[in-house]
Amino acid sequence: MANTSNIKHRFFSAFREIFVHHHGSLEFRAKIFALIVASFENTVYDEAEAYNLIKEYALKLYEDENRANLLVLTTKELVKKVYDDNGLNIDTLISNIQKELKIVPRYAKKIDVDALRPICLLTEDEETLAYQTRILDFLQNLKDETLQSKQEQIEKSEEGITSKFSNTK
Repeated sequence: MANTSNIKHRFFSAFREIFVHHHGSLEFRAKIFALIVASFENTVYDEAEAYNLIKEYALKLYEDENRANLLVLTTKELVKKVYDDNGLNIDTLISNIQKELKIVPRYAKKIDVDALRPICLLTEDEETLAYQTRILDFLQNLKDETLQSKQEQIEKSEEGITSKFSNTK
């Protein structure tokens, strides 16, 4: 059964854009979580618990185990790319998050610093905690600034989404 699940996840990973509803939103959230998890690099922490916390959050958010698993899988993929130095590092991840917010400002509402805090508490390393606190502060400021400066654009975007789905039967 675990093998079937693994194949399913690999399939969705390869064709996420085609088969996953709102894949961009899910990937944005995964980047946010990956930013915090990747900041543990070279630090002792409970990796399994970090992903359990992400899954718990995703289950509450999506109420769909498959989508929750996909968020965890996508987060793991991003963290692995950072750790493997495979064209992605924390600075690039931050840059990608900033660029996505410029393109889709409503994603700022998806930054949930309170959901990230418990993950940060999985280490006792003071330097890592300080670094993660700076990341959390950065994310909160980025969210606040985006929501404030792009409020009108976000409202229009959300109106378009609402009308698009309310006109279909």
